Amino acid sequence: MAELTPILAGARLVPMWTQRIKTGLVTTTAAAALLLLAACGPSPSPSGTSSAPPTSSTPSASTPSASATSNPPSPTATSAPSPSATATSAAPAAPALCKAASLTAATDATGGGAAGSIYEKLILTNSGSAPCILEGFAGVSLTADANGEPIGEPATRETTTPVTKIELAPGKSAWAEIRYTQAGNYGDCTKAPAAGFRIYPPNDTASLFIPEPHDACSNAGIKLLTITAFQAV
Repeated sequence: MAELTPILAGARLVPMWTQRIKTGLVTTTAAAALLLLAACGPSPSPSGTSSAPPTSSTPSASTPSASATSNPPSPTATSAPSPSATATSAAPAAPALCKAASLTAATDATGGGAAGSIYEKLILTNSGSAPCILEGFAGVSLTADANGEPIGEPATRETTTPVTKIELAPGKSAWAEIRYTQAGNYGDCTKAPAAGFRIYPPNDTASLFIPEPHDACSNAGIKLLTITAFQAV
């Protein structure tokens, strides 16, 4: 039996254990309320963890400069050459071959002669307005007139003089040597009068005529003429 404490007369006696129970309940209730308030409030964040955002989520300061350097170069740096540069790099056209239409022909007999032969220079001059190329041997024969057929054998090529390519500017000349052997040196020659030389420039089918009378041999097999390759004057 719990001990009872006397109180004032007329008052109801309350056992001591009952008061202790009430006091414990009040204390327990207050502690529970404090815990509930703590649970409902915002939880404190760890120190320093919320102040700095993750570095990986923010672009670095060097990103704009890197993207700027990745831009393609200006088109003007790799643009095509200007028309003037292309025109200056083009090679000029090579001169064409000399043709009879742009040449004049003459002979120079100051070379003399020996043992029944006459040596002459055959001179071709560029009478055109553009340079041309003369290279090789002329075709030479004796003919009855400017439009007549050749008489006898054409000139034989004398190959002791090397063939060279000659560029003739307008007004310039080149020469080759003609040797004419007298027709009287051949006892079996059938003589025929020739009015001059028919000249075919190298690589041409048109001809020039040089009036210069000679005796020709109309029968085949007798060669009165030889010609060398052209040389520059």
